[in-house]
Amino acid sequence: MPVLKGVVVSGMGNFSFWLEKLEKFYTQKTGMRLFPGTLNLRLPEPYSLPANVIRLEKEEYGGTVSVSLVSCSVFGRRAFLLRTDANEAGQGHHAKNIIEIATDIKLRDHYQLRDGDEVEVHL
Repeated sequence: MPVLKGVVVSGMGNFSFWLEKLEKFYTQKTGMRLFPGTLNLRLPEPYSLPANVIRLEKEEYGGTVSVSLVSCSVFGRRAFLLRTDANEAGQGHHAKNIIEIATDIKLRDHYQLRDGDEVEVHL
């Protein structure tokens, strides 16, 4: 099982906005109700998505952004790595060495994480 090691960094804080609008689509795709925020990690190297991802296509919800979701675990907890198509193409808000992790809790609070802490993501 591949492992990504990254350092916690502050994000843009906009997943809560999108989750409010698209919660039923994310719940349908992931089988879990996601917390309205992601944990952003900076990896030492750029990361490209694997071929087998779950897709939330913009056409499904009438939007303009498609998102790939990769099943993973953090601290033994089921989670998902999220990345927009623009970010995967290197043209989005995040560089390819930034990954966003979503799960059912606020990881920062639950595990007392701060910017600079190292976190392992098991794919």
